[in-house]
Amino acid sequence: MVSKLPNVETSIFTTVGNLARKHNAIDLSQGFPNFEADSQLMNLVTEAMQSGHNQYAAMQGYYGLREIIAEKIANLHSHHYDPEKEITITVGATQAIYTAVTAFVHPGDEVIVIKPAYDCYEPAIALNGGVPVYYQLNPENYKVDWEAFKSKITNKTRMVIINTPHNPSGRIFTKEEMLQLQEILRPTNIILVSDEVYEHIIFDGAEHQSASRFDDLASRSFICASFGKTFHVTGWKLGYCAAPANLMHEFRQVHQFAVFCVDHPVQRALAKYLQNEEHYLSLNRFYQEKRDFFLNRLQGSRFKFTPSEGTYFQLVDYTAITEEGDEALSKRLIVDYKLASIAISSFNVNHRDDKVLRFCFAKKRETLEKATDILCGL
Repeated sequence: MVSKLPNVETSIFTTVGNLARKHNAIDLSQGFPNFEADSQLMNLVTEAMQSGHNQYAAMQGYYGLREIIAEKIANLHSHHYDPEKEITITVGATQAIYTAVTAFVHPGDEVIVIKPAYDCYEPAIALNGGVPVYYQLNPENYKVDWEAFKSKITNKTRMVIINTPHNPSGRIFTKEEMLQLQEILRPTNIILVSDEVYEHIIFDGAEHQSASRFDDLASRSFICASFGKTFHVTGWKLGYCAAPANLMHEFRQVHQFAVFCVDHPVQRALAKYLQNEEHYLSLNRFYQEKRDFFLNRLQGSRFKFTPSEGTYFQLVDYTAITEEGDEALSKRLIVDYKLASIAISSFNVNHRDDKVLRFCFAKKRETLEKATDILCGL
């Protein structure tokens, strides 16, 4: 048997997660909170189940949820999506991304991926016969040199995937950067997949620059987002995708045969929960307090860092502590110090080792206290 993914290894998240459990380590590796979601949201799910919403939802998603997503995007980004034809509810953002790639990438098509990158992009490209083309960010600032990026485009480029706020670096694309991307793509037919799962986790008064804010980008973009990330319920696997009707038509052709529809009672609950915009607008402040607490406690350590601009991840440079590789240090931290992190080389081209680790600060205060006590002792 010939594998369709011969070079794909077990996910770094699975590997580190298993090792962390084996050694009973504090887990700041994977991107999920260790605190509960809002009880109001959970009660709304129970209410939806008890009200009989337990059969298939519409293939596109419950209309009431699509409608309020359209209102949210219009209010935040001044772009109007038709909830009937341009928004689909998905099994998390990962399914949205996979479906967009599957709908449009043909064998031999090139897809530009900005590295370090979340690990779901490249397998989706490979399974559809596409060719990943990498643009590698540098660890000094994780900013895109747009002329160098432009040089990656060829007549085979079918798609570009971006992620803002960016996992793992914590950077956000500025308005100026999005305008530069827009001008690069304007004369092409290239499709943009914009992974915006951390859309509501932005710090220091900055604004999320969604691709939907820019007319030409919006006309070619799939906006992929995650309610699981937003509302601390990653296990629910619920997200959404927004795109122009002509693109969404093709997206739904795949979606209906991949999953058909998504958890019905959770959709009903979210439609009600989103009516209070404070439920998502308050997240910037909520997570910035956690970021600041984590970094303030690291001030006495030998780690170097630039504060994360968004997401709930923080990168730290450990070159003042040890010369060992990031995977070796990550493993030693788990085994010897009972603390789990992610080695960033896993996300870089050719596993380039920049001596950087990623920590998730979406944790209870006492968890962050214990973790930073360990880090400050190194």
